[in-house]
Amino acid sequence: MDTRLLRTFVTLARTGGFTAAARALHLAQSTVTVQIRTLERELGTPLFDRLPSGTVPTRAGARLLEAAEEVLDAVARLRATASAGQGDPEGGTVEGEVAVGAGDSLCSSRLPAVIAALRRDHPGLDVHLHSVGTAAAVDGLRTGRLDLALLLEPEVAESDLLARRVASEPLAYVVAPDHRLADRAADWEELAGESFFVHEEGCSYSDRLVRTLLGISEARPRITRFGSIDAARSCVEAGLGLTLLPRVTVERHLSEGRLSAVDGPEARPVPVQLVRHRRRWVSPGARVVAEELTRTFAGGSDAASHGA
Repeated sequence: MDTRLLRTFVTLARTGGFTAAARALHLAQSTVTVQIRTLERELGTPLFDRLPSGTVPTRAGARLLEAAEEVLDAVARLRATASAGQGDPEGGTVEGEVAVGAGDSLCSSRLPAVIAALRRDHPGLDVHLHSVGTAAAVDGLRTGRLDLALLLEPEVAESDLLARRVASEPLAYVVAPDHRLADRAADWEELAGESFFVHEEGCSYSDRLVRTLLGISEARPRITRFGSIDAARSCVEAGLGLTLLPRVTVERHLSEGRLSAVDGPEARPVPVQLVRHRRRWVSPGARVVAEELTRTFAGGSDAASHGA
């Protein structure tokens, strides 16, 4: 059996639609359709129900899913064993490719140091960074597009994922230096009348901030969401309002006087969770990357002692 068919099957089952699966696999939608039909013919049973709301595995498809993932993991192990340098990481450098998903703030602030260290110690190891939100990271782990993910979340409740808290990122309220709240204290009632430029929906600390602001009686905050932290920070730097961001993403702007801090209500540091798929095999390269991520975050922020 062609393992490409199994990978397409697993991706379709996890994404729930032919268009999303084609996008994830970088294939034409017609190719995904042909591969699924080929697999169904080989197995002699329908694997999916095509519904208006999406694609749902049949009973046979649901039974096949875990077994298909095990086969794909076994193939990955064979390839790793056959590749030079993919043996025990303790025996020297490792080679291969590892895909890591993380939020915009971590990709721009914390992860360059990880890449630099890995290129120095493991020059044959290629790490591909993907700037993704929580939902996309979870989907990437489930479909196999990502080997590891870093999530800025208080907890990861998905039963098929294994998470370990590696650090906490302090948050900071910031404004332009000439804003009336610059370098002074402000309570929730005062903040609730301001304009906020925050990260996109699904960002845990931004969502918590917005819920709190909107929950204040007679509050009329003006909320603008961005998919990019740079965009939110630039609007604030231009004097248009406030934002709440991981302090590491505004540290340089504060030191250079381009932004000023606001002594606002307590914003709890947001945990950094290192996440992988519970059942999927972890390659030697992914283990090395996970170890380096843990070291970097332990040295760069408040390391947590929680295990997984």
